[in-house]
Amino acid sequence: MSRRLPDDWFPRDLPAGLEIGSGSFLISSYAFLHTAPTATIRIGDDTGIYHGTFFELGASARVIIGDYCTLVGAILRVESELRIGNHVLISHEVVITDCESAGFARRQPPRPITVGDDVWIGMRAIVLSGVCIGAGAVVGAGALVCEDVPPMTIVSGNPARVVREIAA
Repeated sequence: MSRRLPDDWFPRDLPAGLEIGSGSFLISSYAFLHTAPTATIRIGDDTGIYHGTFFELGASARVIIGDYCTLVGAILRVESELRIGNHVLISHEVVITDCESAGFARRQPPRPITVGDDVWIGMRAIVLSGVCIGAGAVVGAGALVCEDVPPMTIVSGNPARVVREIAA
């Protein structure tokens, strides 16, 4: 049985471990070019994975993306686990990675990353291993997130620091 997207320009099946919710959009199977065949990915309902988004997933990777999310040109480099909540916006050229660069000796094992519900991550932000971004948080463009982000806060800078709390 073929696991190809209709009208996909890239002639490759989708990964066996991929589950796509109803009403969701995936631009192309090319997004999974660097994904191990044993990785598991669950994309929730009514979620859009748009042009330039890439999944670079290791053999043990597990990625869960919630409902009503939008990923536009993000790079998800995962060896362990990435959980993205519902109603999350991940902008252009955002990098989310739980591991160091490929080809180098590891100093630390990969640690899971969690992005809570209703989070916005601005263009070119980088989210590193072991980080938890709390619900309702906003990560500013270009921020380097290497520590947990409290819920309902705005963080910015390198390294990212809280610049303001969001009133509920």
